[in-house]
Amino acid sequence: MANAFSVRPLRPRAGILAAWTLAEREVVRFLRQPNRVIGALGQPIIFWVFLGLGLRGSFRPQTPSGSVPYDQYFFPGVLAMIVLFTAIFSTISIIEDRREGFLQGVLVAPVERFWIVLGKVVGGTVLALLQSIVFLTLAPLAGIPLSLLGVLTTVLLLAVLGIALTSLGSVLAWRTDSVQGFHAVMSILLFPMWFLSGSVFPLEGAPTWLAWVVRLNPLTYGVAGIRRLLAIGGDSSLIPESVASLSVSIPITIGFAVVTFLWATRSARRY
Repeated sequence: MANAFSVRPLRPRAGILAAWTLAEREVVRFLRQPNRVIGALGQPIIFWVFLGLGLRGSFRPQTPSGSVPYDQYFFPGVLAMIVLFTAIFSTISIIEDRREGFLQGVLVAPVERFWIVLGKVVGGTVLALLQSIVFLTLAPLAGIPLSLLGVLTTVLLLAVLGIALTSLGSVLAWRTDSVQGFHAVMSILLFPMWFLSGSVFPLEGAPTWLAWVVRLNPLTYGVAGIRRLLAIGGDSSLIPESVASLSVSIPITIGFAVVTFLWATRSARRY
């Protein structure tokens, strides 16, 4: 005999509505904080301008057709940085909602945890995607010509990467009790993950052990895919030989997204 107080989960239509509502809430909260909008875009632009232009004259990564300006090489890495930091830090709302009691109210709703995780992940991904698209318009300033096919495929890959990274942030947020603890974990995880992804320096000339660390980093293949897709309509010979091909980068990035999303769903179900 079923428990008299048990509630049968609602149909998928209700789950979709719940996911949509949670995703919309994330976007609205973000847009209502102008300082957060400015900071999210300002920091990557400062990184690109000062680090890219600062090293332009002294560091020129080698490619099959010669050297490439550092700010041009660095541009895909900054795109990945925007997605990485926006996607993961958007999941801080999980900790805040739990502390304020909102999350408890959501969890007792007759909706599968899958839809709750999906709403949070989609919301964070949309925020990351919108900001990366804004920054993508600056590509011509770095000497990267944009084609319609290149832009569309790059945006699709950025969306997949956003899902992967937001899901990863969700896993950590479900297991962390305080915002301060979350920031501490992120500081240890995020910067090494980004630095060791081919965003800042190519593998050419790197020690063997460091090259293997970069290859084992799943973000490496997201950055490689962005670099390859942005080259559509341009000169692909300006890409370092160590950058993984699209046939390798795209499946690994998709697999990264699937694994982290399933992991986030499992973490939510255990809460």
